[in-house]
Amino acid sequence: MQLFYAPAISVKPELPEEEARHALRVLRLGEGAEVMLTDGKGFFYTAIIRNADPKQCEVSITGCSSQPPLWDFHLHIALAPTRHIDRTEWFCEKAAEIGIDAITFVNSRFSGRHEVKLSRLEKILISAMKQSGKAVLPKLNGMTDFRTLINQPFSGQAFIAHCAKGEKPLLQHRCRPRENTLILIGPEGDFSPEEIQEAGARGFEAVSLGKSRLRTETAALAACHTLHIVNNK
Repeated sequence: MQLFYAPAISVKPELPEEEARHALRVLRLGEGAEVMLTDGKGFFYTAIIRNADPKQCEVSITGCSSQPPLWDFHLHIALAPTRHIDRTEWFCEKAAEIGIDAITFVNSRFSGRHEVKLSRLEKILISAMKQSGKAVLPKLNGMTDFRTLINQPFSGQAFIAHCAKGEKPLLQHRCRPRENTLILIGPEGDFSPEEIQEAGARGFEAVSLGKSRLRTETAALAACHTLHIVNNK
């Protein structure tokens, strides 16, 4: 059964207009059809369509269940958005499928893009959440200055992945399972030496993602997948 996103379903039993149009006009569902919904906050709902109106598709809730946590740590990746936004969109989609709790976009010295449109990225996260059968929508944070980000309080382990010269341990050898984790991924021009130094002073450990030089979005997804591998051992 296809999953629909209705963030206010517990207090407003109806499908949002965009979801209603898809259910009624694309899938040809009508009154009496059973649907599965999520509020993006950890709950699934079963419901029956009572009013097949694309602008106000009312439903009757027949059941509610919580989805058990799919991983036992909090994963937050902060990355500089790519100059070509489709690559950042690709990362958001795949990270949501693999599993991520929060994404923040970083404005660093060598960033190729200094603003992002969150509305489109949120739609991509919603689609990926539904496609992968999850009931929790990752939190999406807008552009944040690098120094503001590294000075925010964070309880857990923090890493910065960069390509500057020097020996750095692999991420999988340094991250500890079942701990909240924040990982910084730089722009195509990498973090500046000053940013790397400042992050280190704030407790961010420098790590490597391997011997290959990776694109920003590839590095961010590699970090996401690495954390899940480490935590699934």
